[in-house]
Amino acid sequence: MNIMRPIAMAAVASTFAAPALADRTETIYINPFAAFQLFDDDRDLSESGTFGAGLEYRFKPHWAVEAIYSRADADRKYVSGSSDFEEFRVDGIYYFAAPDEVWNPYVSVGAGHAKFGVDDVISYRTTGTDHDETRVNVGTGVRYNVTDSVSLRGDLREFHGIDESTFDTQVSLGISFAFTRTVGSAAPAPKRPADTDGDGVPDSRDQCPDTPAGASVDSTGCEPDADRDGVADARDACPDTPRGAKVDSRGCELDSDNDGVVDSQDLCPDTAAGAKVDDTGCEGVTETIDTFTVEVQFPTNSSTIGNAYDDEIRRVADALKENPGTVVEIAGHADNTGKASYNEFLSQRRAEAVAGRLTGPLGVDPEKVSAKGYGEKEPVASNKTAAGRAENRRVEARIQVRR
Repeated sequence: MNIMRPIAMAAVASTFAAPALADRTETIYINPFAAFQLFDDDRDLSESGTFGAGLEYRFKPHWAVEAIYSRADADRKYVSGSSDFEEFRVDGIYYFAAPDEVWNPYVSVGAGHAKFGVDDVISYRTTGTDHDETRVNVGTGVRYNVTDSVSLRGDLREFHGIDESTFDTQVSLGISFAFTRTVGSAAPAPKRPADTDGDGVPDSRDQCPDTPAGASVDSTGCEPDADRDGVADARDACPDTPRGAKVDSRGCELDSDNDGVVDSQDLCPDTAAGAKVDDTGCEGVTETIDTFTVEVQFPTNSSTIGNAYDDEIRRVADALKENPGTVVEIAGHADNTGKASYNEFLSQRRAEAVAGRLTGPLGVDPEKVSAKGYGEKEPVASNKTAAGRAENRRVEARIQVRR
């Protein structure tokens, strides 16, 4: 009989019989052994040495299945002759210890098919009779792990022949060679970075680590703030405040005297409570007595000017000197190109730039000068033509007197 074929068949069978479990360690043992077998007296066979090999599949830490092939050449006990013995069996094994422990005691139970081939020698004439038998068995033993891949195994087993109701005993000692692999082992899930406020931006790059639950945030973990006044858009009652303006908790510019004119445009910041004021925050009615355009050109999207236009701006200073008691509002205007809120912001900054030249190098009293950006609200020409839009991009000086 070919010894490898039944072992290979048993290995395939045991592989399919084993449950498909994820993330487990599997071990294949090759188990050659030598044994001493005591046959039942009814068999008329002497005690005999037996040799064989097993292929064991340990599919769980405590469970295994093994396919074994063994053979022997036993002498007849009461008459002359001998008997060839072959057996193929499959055993289930339960280990009491984990595979990595040195001592691995076990119990097992199994069944197989045995073949006894008998030669009787009578008066120099040989006749042969064969006998096939099904045998079941129970056993116990211990595996001693010398290394991770080599172990020794001792085994005591009792066989019961079903057909003839015989009982055979076998003691064996073998060496085992182990081949181990881990099946279904998955890499541990990556640890999610800490996100204390649960906004989806990890703490390591969250510039606003205490945003309210459910708030929309940008890539830095902060709530959007379009006008950059420090108040998030979700709570900003005045979403278009000029850049740099001081605001309250609602995102609106401060009005210290509560007169309805924000501080940045209030020329009279200490008016009495309840007093009626004009657009500059001052009591009384302001009347514009003269308006003229200040010929100043700004770079695109810029509110910065140097001293190149001081001669033109000095016209405003001269007008104030010629009319004692007057004040001036520097009014910035824009065309309708772009967003209205941006145009208003840009016109405000340009008006402030001209006012800054007046109160700075030209020495006009700051109390007499205010700046206001009107954006695209007060066109003097059509915005449908390039020429009209150019006329609307202007700075005016409005000479005013309080009546």
